[in-house]
Amino acid sequence: MTEKLDVEKVMEEDTQHGKYLTFALGQEIFGIEIRYVTEIIGIQTITVIPEVPEYVKGIINLRGKVIPVIDVRLKFKKEAVPYDDRTCIVVVDINEIPIGLIVDNVNEVMNISDENIAPPPDARASFDNKYIKGIGKSEGAVQLLLDCERLLMTEEFAAIDVL
Repeated sequence: MTEKLDVEKVMEEDTQHGKYLTFALGQEIFGIEIRYVTEIIGIQTITVIPEVPEYVKGIINLRGKVIPVIDVRLKFKKEAVPYDDRTCIVVVDINEIPIGLIVDNVNEVMNISDENIAPPPDARASFDNKYIKGIGKSEGAVQLLLDCERLLMTEEFAAIDVL
């Protein structure tokens, strides 16, 4: 029985390989592997939690499940903007912890083959690229592909986990 489950998991991961959900933060387009995404919801009431980092906006109740929500703009040290009808919460599952990512708007699911993904810029570059897994090239545009595993560092997961 476990062999069948492992085969199904491998087959599911294979069908998701190379698929990225793209979203915008201002003029920049980012992508995250579709395998991490559980759902996309509109912005909703967020309960504020005291004494958390500024980018942790609080928690939401999603069908009885409490989910911490972070504003990706603030996480990336971008200017805060008011939420509007295009603002979305992308619910991802990182290391079996559901997290809501607030983004300006969701674009589409793109297929980006491995040969169209360049490594991130050299770490000696003038900007911090610790969250960038690669640069995706598709349809004449580039997308910054995020490393979901590194999006929240271990100590940040610890802070959010107590929520």
